[in-house]
Amino acid sequence: MKKLLIVLLASSGLIAQKTGKKLVWEDNFDGKALNTNVWNFEYGANGWGNNERQDYGDKNHSVANGKLTITVKKDDKGYTSTRITTKGKKEFKYGYMETRVKLPTGHGIWPAFWMLGSNISEAGWPKSGEIDIMEYIGREPHIAYTTIHTQDTHGANASSKKTEFKNIEKGYHTFACDWTKERIIFFVDDKAVYTYSPENKTENNWPFDQPFFFIINCAVGGNFGGPEVDEKIFPQEYVVDYVRVYQ
Repeated sequence: MKKLLIVLLASSGLIAQKTGKKLVWEDNFDGKALNTNVWNFEYGANGWGNNERQDYGDKNHSVANGKLTITVKKDDKGYTSTRITTKGKKEFKYGYMETRVKLPTGHGIWPAFWMLGSNISEAGWPKSGEIDIMEYIGREPHIAYTTIHTQDTHGANASSKKTEFKNIEKGYHTFACDWTKERIIFFVDDKAVYTYSPENKTENNWPFDQPFFFIINCAVGGNFGGPEVDEKIFPQEYVVDYVRVYQ
């Protein structure tokens, strides 16, 4: 286990070293509970307009053995899950943002690791900007999504790339973005898969010169996850090993 950790740290550190960055913050989910000095729980249903099926609360997660596990459940009342954010607690402007996760699978599941602009309460979405470092939808196996939402390109017209990874459902994988004032490069397992860099930057296509906060969640169904859900797949576990920021 120690050898594996050293290899993973070396891999992450190699990319950070190449871009001249140092580790400035991390959450390795040590201990027995989520650190509420860092993370906020969000509550609600229907995915804030995405027509998702799950109800978010604070009961569908656990922290143990250095892992955060979000368990998506189905019962007589419907689907339940967890969504957490670092809004107002840990926000970053530029950097190499990385997570290592084990994905849930099955038709209808939709885990994500993403960021929103800190001004979202004032500016609203998509004016605030959105950086989707990782999205996976069970109805499209072996595919990793990396996406940018702005005022000019959002929703179904977002700037997005989907990349095939045959083994994405097996074991743990790293997802990251290297974000500077010039561009955002997305990585899956240390492989660059997509670059967003509009030539003529405006507030409508580049709202990325402000702090952003992290969001970790797992949805069910919805506009992106799909209208059909295989009820036989539940419960499903979305396991997060760490979140790290290099600057």
